[in-house]
Amino acid sequence: MSRTYYIAGNWKMHKTRAEAAELAKALVSQLKDGKHKYLVAPTFTSIETVAAIVKGSNIRLGAQNMAAEEQGAHTGEVSVLQLKDLGVQTVILGHSERRHVYKEDDALINKKVKLALQHGLEVILCVGELLSEREAGKAEAVCETQTVKGLEGVGAKDLSSIVIAYEPVWAIGTGKTATPEDADAIHAYIRKVVGKLYGEAEAQKIIIQYGGSVKADNAAQLMAKENIDGALVGGAALKADSFVPIAKFS
Repeated sequence: MSRTYYIAGNWKMHKTRAEAAELAKALVSQLKDGKHKYLVAPTFTSIETVAAIVKGSNIRLGAQNMAAEEQGAHTGEVSVLQLKDLGVQTVILGHSERRHVYKEDDALINKKVKLALQHGLEVILCVGELLSEREAGKAEAVCETQTVKGLEGVGAKDLSSIVIAYEPVWAIGTGKTATPEDADAIHAYIRKVVGKLYGEAEAQKIIIQYGGSVKADNAAQLMAKENIDGALVGGAALKADSFVPIAKFS
């Protein structure tokens, strides 16, 4: 496979600055000889702390979300300009918690995607179905809609800055994981959707991560599948001794 495996840790709403620093230092030390592409996405309050630690290492600095506007009267939001000022390289957009808990729709997520790209950030665009949607046979349709609408207005020249993360919502934080075969089937379908939009060559280049209760004991099985190019890790990313074995799965 010519695509690079990409392992990202989403720390969600965890870690004080001191705790974030401790974890970041451990990861820099333990992943310095890693073969793959790595990212950590701390809380907004810990970004500057973590940025100083991962600078110059092989770990990218991510943010978990951003506002849809550059600046202005948007109480409680964090802008792309502020993230860039802190050294953020990548932003996670469309995470299932943002979609389903905070009610962000496809149009808002797409606006964020285009703004992030405009400012030179890499985007991890999350897509995935609810359990009820999977049981109704709608998993492919949901992922197609979210992919197409999320990438609306994104030109082929910017596709190299897009990573897609397939996250079956029913598998996030539940301990349940899609089988490697089921996950690969949806990844293949998403790749097919990208091919319809941008051509087969671009579809074969795009990195598609899997997210949903990824652990050390299932990472290698998932990553062995043809269309799974890495992982967006939640709970297991909060400790070096659970994240590093995933990050160094091979």
